[in-house]
Amino acid sequence: MRFIVTSSSLLKNLQQIGGIISANNVLSVLEDFLFDLNGNTLTLTATDLETMMRVQMEVNEAEGAGKICIPSKILLEYLKNLPEQPVTFNVNESDLSIDMSSNSGKYHIVGEKADDFPKEPAPEGTTTFKMSSNTLIECINKTLFAVSTDTLRPAMTGVYVEMKGGDIGFVSTDAHRLVQLRRDDISSPEEGGFVVPKKPLQQLRGTLPSDESVLELSYNSSHLFVTGEKVSLSCRLIDARFPDFRAVIPADNPYRLTVNRAEFASALRRVNIFANKTTNQVLLDINGNSLGISAQDIDFSYEGKETLTCQYSGEDMKIAFNAKLMVEIVNNLDGEEVVLELSTPSRAGIFRSVDKTENEDLMMLLMPLMVGV
Repeated sequence: MRFIVTSSSLLKNLQQIGGIISANNVLSVLEDFLFDLNGNTLTLTATDLETMMRVQMEVNEAEGAGKICIPSKILLEYLKNLPEQPVTFNVNESDLSIDMSSNSGKYHIVGEKADDFPKEPAPEGTTTFKMSSNTLIECINKTLFAVSTDTLRPAMTGVYVEMKGGDIGFVSTDAHRLVQLRRDDISSPEEGGFVVPKKPLQQLRGTLPSDESVLELSYNSSHLFVTGEKVSLSCRLIDARFPDFRAVIPADNPYRLTVNRAEFASALRRVNIFANKTTNQVLLDINGNSLGISAQDIDFSYEGKETLTCQYSGEDMKIAFNAKLMVEIVNNLDGEEVVLELSTPSRAGIFRSVDKTENEDLMMLLMPLMVGV
């Protein structure tokens, strides 16, 4: 088979799925991209056995049809160092040789048999629902940052997708913070839930178009399948029970602190420079409509303090949090102002945006630190 494609367009599409390929592979074919030419449509596939991702692109010219596995590392390096221009691929499927020619030269590599490339799992017994590409990207962005890296608790290393009451929720936690996002504009076909690993969600976030194009999501007991117009992904789900996250959400946090989101995040970042580098502990001293933010590192005699104006209804309080985690939470909320709901210094604080996003209910929870720890 033979086809001509623009170098920059091919590189862009390969980079979108290249993150799937692992650095250390037992099988050499897992280091390859699968090229599948059918008419003028070229389908590119990458896999690490757990996740498989495909993108489709149109080629300039095509002769014949066929499949071949091409080594990813050398192909990407070649395309990165090639100015934008047409590249001609001549593939000899009998000896798996690949000749690439451009305006500047000719190159020769050898591929592997397409039959050796892993097959995608069959979507059997699946439950299906639909959502827009934009919405899925938003849901991933607002939950993925709170996913745990502790492999001893595998269920927490992914995002839990919960079907309940006709709508859909996305939940992530690392035991220090918890994010729950519910959408009432997505109809869940039946009650249930599944845990999606971090890696495929990262790939989707970087590959899906930021538009209102409709995605079809299907899942069964072992896999999730995401299908769009030009992109598709299948991944193995995490086979572990997600913790009972509702047990840690306070039933009543009556005190409400409202503060400018950008000013709050900036002050936290500055004060945290002077905090203990192990705990990142900052103390919030709420007194009327004054919010004091302070930190110290006793070992080095460092100390920092700032004061912000706020709106507060409740008893004056001193409560400590991990500043690094709190900044991530504040940065992932929308709008000009953020609300912190509190009850006592020993119970979790709940962060929300003052400006509500349509069809969305977003709650972020952060566990406090013991003052002095």
